[in-house]
Amino acid sequence: MAQKCFIDRVSRLRRRLKAEGLTNLFVSSPINITYLTGFTGDASYLLITPKDLVLISDSRFTTQIEEECPGLKCEIKSDSVSTIKSAAALITKLKLSSLAIEGHVVSKAAFDDWSNLMASCNLVCTSGQVEALRAIKDSLEIATIRKSIEINERAFMIIREQLRGDQTEREIGHNLEHQARKLGAEGSAFPPIVGVGARAALPHATLTKQTVESSPFVLIDWGTRYRGYASDLTRILITGKCPPKFEKIYEIVRQAQLAAIAMIKPGVDCQFIDRTARDLIAKAGFDKYFGHGLGHGFGLQVHECPSFSPTRPGGLLEAGMVVTVEPGIYLPGFGGVRIEDDVLVTSDGHEVLSTLPTDYESAYCRLL
Repeated sequence: MAQKCFIDRVSRLRRRLKAEGLTNLFVSSPINITYLTGFTGDASYLLITPKDLVLISDSRFTTQIEEECPGLKCEIKSDSVSTIKSAAALITKLKLSSLAIEGHVVSKAAFDDWSNLMASCNLVCTSGQVEALRAIKDSLEIATIRKSIEINERAFMIIREQLRGDQTEREIGHNLEHQARKLGAEGSAFPPIVGVGARAALPHATLTKQTVESSPFVLIDWGTRYRGYASDLTRILITGKCPPKFEKIYEIVRQAQLAAIAMIKPGVDCQFIDRTARDLIAKAGFDKYFGHGLGHGFGLQVHECPSFSPTRPGGLLEAGMVVTVEPGIYLPGFGGVRIEDDVLVTSDGHEVLSTLPTDYESAYCRLL
């Protein structure tokens, strides 16, 4: 099943390259190499031609390549030659006249160096060829993301059930990753965000020694990585009596999220989804307190195409995309609310993959 997925991905990429008028592609992004082959090492390159698929690497990864990519043709460089020089020699040997490289990944200095090493080959910069394929998840990816979300939610529920007033943001964040690892994950998909009270107004708050008991609410944004694939959720826990203002902004955010999710289906413009939630928050008078995009795609990386943004075109939704929907209201000195779920775009609509409830009553949490 897994090897067939990699074969299908390379076939799709070759068709895409042909449609773009490109013949050969030199992949240097480690994430893209993982997506196309299953190889999880680094410091390597992948050469794709209409007939050949070759991984250029070094002896550190010989056994790993055999385990992760059985049957994949590879070129293992000698210790006296750099990986890029080994790749250049292979390209010369294959008599390639042109080669597309990932211009969004390669620096100008590297491009100049490669041009000298591959003087007989015309280098052409391209961008986002593999990323465009990664935006549409195949069945194996969707199954893996489902498992990542399941582990993520289970880790959160353990933390919730064990929550104490003397616990710090830092302790909660570290324990989330510990629990996810115990449940089979590789670890966190990103550094957890735990914001107690006024610190919940920081969308990317870093972990501190602030304790849960210092405020009646805490925002937790956490993600798990399972078999390379991320999940990404945000919930509020209410541990005491909150001011009416807090419940008000919570309900505004929740309704904005529900409205946006309801609009998700193939063919809908990503900016329209963002505007659906943003207009509702603006109508309630809090537009200047929602300063980030509504959400983003995710998979092998936490942030992938597409994006729900008021400033950047995200394109049209397609079946197989997996996205976050995470509106928020952040009031400096008071606190903030963000509610985030993971959503799959289906052939005729959407499926919310995450299962933790979002209603205000469900946010209440009894401290030990």
